[in-house]
Amino acid sequence: MNDDELLRYSRHILLSEIGIEGQEKLLRSRVVIVGAGGLGCSAAAFLASSGVGHVCLIDDDVVDLTNLQRQIAHTTSRVGQSKVSSLADFIQSINSNVCTHQYPQKCTSELLGKLLSTDGGVQVVLDCTDNFKTRHMINAVCAAHKTPLVSGSALKMDGQLTCFDTRLDDSPCYACLFPPEDAPVEDSCATMGVFAPLVGIIGAAQAAQALNFIMQTGQPLIGRLSLFNATQFKWSEIIYKKNPNCSVCTECAGLSK
Repeated sequence: MNDDELLRYSRHILLSEIGIEGQEKLLRSRVVIVGAGGLGCSAAAFLASSGVGHVCLIDDDVVDLTNLQRQIAHTTSRVGQSKVSSLADFIQSINSNVCTHQYPQKCTSELLGKLLSTDGGVQVVLDCTDNFKTRHMINAVCAAHKTPLVSGSALKMDGQLTCFDTRLDDSPCYACLFPPEDAPVEDSCATMGVFAPLVGIIGAAQAAQALNFIMQTGQPLIGRLSLFNATQFKWSEIIYKKNPNCSVCTECAGLSK
């Protein structure tokens, strides 16, 4: 690190859990954020300020006036602009040393697989989407590439957060927790609403989990679904386990179903 970086990240370096070694891991790291909405904006803010080296952004949407109530990276002047472009501008305004890679398109298994196969590797993927089918696709690709995945969601006054890491034999995956055959009725912020600070809380927590994966510190939420209710301002937790018959992570681990 140069002198400017030592000064910029000095409050991280002071922490025994991070220090210079941990900060250097962040500077060399590469993450993927799928979804540049409320969760993605909040997560990106802390990943950028923390010094993550490369951030890949995937989203095919454009900024709409209704987004501005909670998607903190986007502004009135950017209405109509690609969300990944707007979020990349926001990241650069926080930390110009972060390299952003923009993919203004739907996240496909082909695109995500290509990114996870990139030389140098992706340390972690953040699922900041709001679509059940897309979440399962992201999970399947991450499981196949054995890339840690941080999954967050927020709707109305309730948020959820958990992590998956199929590098570990006993780690469940998203399909273990939410079987694809049990697809729920799809709700969205557009029809149900969402409390503005909620996406900030969950998005920031996703960033914290991602940083822990990169620096190999703390205890990721593997096998633990963290639930947050903004009305009561209360956290609770559900413990869940790997499904030995899971068609995704059991198959990827080379185990018999």
